[in-house]
Amino acid sequence: MYGTIYEFETLPTVGEQRPRSAPRPARQARRGRAVPLVGIIRNPRSHRNKGHAPEMEDCSNILTETPRTRTDLYRVLEGFAQRGIDYLVVDGGDGTVRDVLTCGADVFGNHWPAFIVLPKGKTNALAIDLGLPNHWSLAEALAAAHRGNTLVRSPLRVSSRDGSAGCIQGFIFGTGAFALATEAGQEAHRRGAFNSFAVGLTVLWGIIQTLFGRAGNPWRSSTPTRLIDRETGRDLPYDGRGNPNERFMAVATTFEKFPLGAKPFGRDVPAGMKLAVIDWPVRWVIALLPLILMFGIMGRFLDRSGAHRFATSAIDLDIEGPYILDGEAFPAGNYVLEEGPAITFVVP
Repeated sequence: MYGTIYEFETLPTVGEQRPRSAPRPARQARRGRAVPLVGIIRNPRSHRNKGHAPEMEDCSNILTETPRTRTDLYRVLEGFAQRGIDYLVVDGGDGTVRDVLTCGADVFGNHWPAFIVLPKGKTNALAIDLGLPNHWSLAEALAAAHRGNTLVRSPLRVSSRDGSAGCIQGFIFGTGAFALATEAGQEAHRRGAFNSFAVGLTVLWGIIQTLFGRAGNPWRSSTPTRLIDRETGRDLPYDGRGNPNERFMAVATTFEKFPLGAKPFGRDVPAGMKLAVIDWPVRWVIALLPLILMFGIMGRFLDRSGAHRFATSAIDLDIEGPYILDGEAFPAGNYVLEEGPAITFVVP
């Protein structure tokens, strides 16, 4: 939690701490609690947590933890499960949510407690999807939980195809140019741009580089990538110029709302996992990206030029470059990308 939990060279294996054959920790029966038991994972280094004390930490029903390593986080979540918490609170940014979802995969499986997100990071894309205010206190969140205000979302799950490692879970997955955009976004953060403003600057910078970059510019290159629909066993369509075994960019998410009010998957956003792919950086397609992103413009003319949208529940992914999950880079390899468990989130 202090810095990154994961190292780039190794896919995180949530099974390291406890063999997969071992029984899941038993969750205590809830005995009609008048006051809910709340477990908080707090990242004190998140953007809006620095210099601030934890909320409501003196309350006997509030269990606040600040794990420093992946092993610590796993053990804290296992303890929360054994005590049968009613609400799991993530006090941090999108990366902290990813860490909790990943380390908790082997603890909670498909049966998670209700999730509360206190958006304290630099981008907070999940908060935008859930409709959370930028400054949402724990007291306000618990009041909303008492009213029964919830939404259900499933994270994406990335796992090694051969089953040799565990899984990573998060909400925004990207390859190719998306990895470059993530680096540019980090630079925007260092210069003081956050949330939707940082996203807008990053998109604009990427479009400029791709439009006007010369040969050799990394924004004009593609990454060896193979995308296979697991239901049909067929490669996803490739159109236009370039090498059919390479893709300029692929982005997947289960979000239904996006920063800046963007509509990258159209006006009527389908639920579940969605995938957008650009096969090759055709300049006129890149020039249209602001319209595609903001107004959901799509058509056969874009499909024929290598800009695609897919609605699918799972794909096999072979990639020879890094991929990004919620702002963190992970190594090349052969993976399965699919929907994870349905999780109930508390919303205003």
